[in-house]
Amino acid sequence: MQFRNLPSVDSVLALPNVTAAAAAYSREWVVELAREELDAARQRIRQGGEADGAEEIAALVCRRAEEAGLAEPRRVINATGVVIHTNLGRAPLSRAAMQAAEEAAAGYSNLEFDLEAGRRGSRQARLESLIRQVTGAEAALAVNNNASAVLLGLLALAAGREVIVSRAEAVEIGGGFRVPDVLRQSGATLVDVGTTNRTYLRDYEEATTEDTAAYLKVHASNFRVEGFTSEVDAKELAALGDRLGVAVLHDVGSGSLLPTERYGMAHEPMPQESIRAGMGLVFFSGDKLLGGPQAGIVAGRRELVGLLARHPLARAVRIDKLSLASLTATLVHYLRGEAEREIPVWRMISATAESLKERAHSWKRQLSEPYSVAESRSAVGGGSLPGETLPTWALALDASSLPEGAEGVMRLLREGRPPVVARVEDERVMFDPRTVAPDEDMELLAALRGLNG
Repeated sequence: MQFRNLPSVDSVLALPNVTAAAAAYSREWVVELAREELDAARQRIRQGGEADGAEEIAALVCRRAEEAGLAEPRRVINATGVVIHTNLGRAPLSRAAMQAAEEAAAGYSNLEFDLEAGRRGSRQARLESLIRQVTGAEAALAVNNNASAVLLGLLALAAGREVIVSRAEAVEIGGGFRVPDVLRQSGATLVDVGTTNRTYLRDYEEATTEDTAAYLKVHASNFRVEGFTSEVDAKELAALGDRLGVAVLHDVGSGSLLPTERYGMAHEPMPQESIRAGMGLVFFSGDKLLGGPQAGIVAGRRELVGLLARHPLARAVRIDKLSLASLTATLVHYLRGEAEREIPVWRMISATAESLKERAHSWKRQLSEPYSVAESRSAVGGGSLPGETLPTWALALDASSLPEGAEGVMRLLREGRPPVVARVEDERVMFDPRTVAPDEDMELLAALRGLNG
């Protein structure tokens, strides 16, 4: 009987809001949306639900049409306190980096044109110069992400030969990036040495043969092993490689160009340290602690970088013009000594607990109960500094007495414009000011007031 109460497609399409949607988009597509929503309504009836009316179906159709017209990915307010949030796009860009990308996108550029010589140039030239200056490397290049950089390095230097890796470093870093799989795809053969917790220099030396192309050292960026452990120092491994004529490659992961211990955290490997240690090639990400766009950066010895640059895969994984522009602008911040002030991830990391407490109290004063301010911890995230957190103060919403509960509140916030993503601690929804940009305060407060309206 309930099926007979469902409206027809034509009756849904005749409603003014659906007619407007059909005019704004494509009538054929809106008709298809109406049919899909009616199919979904029939399924709900089969599961014991009531029939939806034409207005209810029309509202669902219009909502889907409106959402399809929104830009993707959408901007969200990150109130989780996770600075480099992988699911929320990792590092936000500085204003200069955004402006550089906008200018590169708005018209033509000298992407591969030498303005002085008046002929074809290299898209890597200016970027390479900057990377060399901030890392001390002889040469450098950038590709679309760090996984590509490592794969390119292995293909160019070790295809068909052996690569020695500490068993403790043959890891899965995230997103399915597994060191053994990458080696297999490159055509190189993995030779793992040592044990899961202790590897010595002699392990590398004893495993080296005429077929050894490289030693690969990998920073386990999203976990750490503590206790009875031992790993080979980068400088020692580089010296062994030089003595035996084996290239030494180092994936340092997050690309931290500033010392993290300055901010009360454990030391994160820095590309410039690996270069000084004598590593042949160093690989790192552009969109983690470096604070730029998605990119993979290779820095190191000129002859090795040249082999990568000339490899056929280099063109397939090359960096695009928008990322190139924003990465260049980001690196300039380091040269000017302004990274902590201008690059958002470092501005967030360097924020003091006292300043965050003041912001959280400022939010609370503009809201009614049941909000409070609570001491908590922020995470760096993004596969950087595993287990390391920063002291913070967050605005807390006690959801234990609310009918929708904490998860219901989180869902309502995600449905907002813009969506707000927070975190839950002990049935409290926590809003950490560390990762909320100051110019987002008013939008966040409006979203929180909307929960009561």
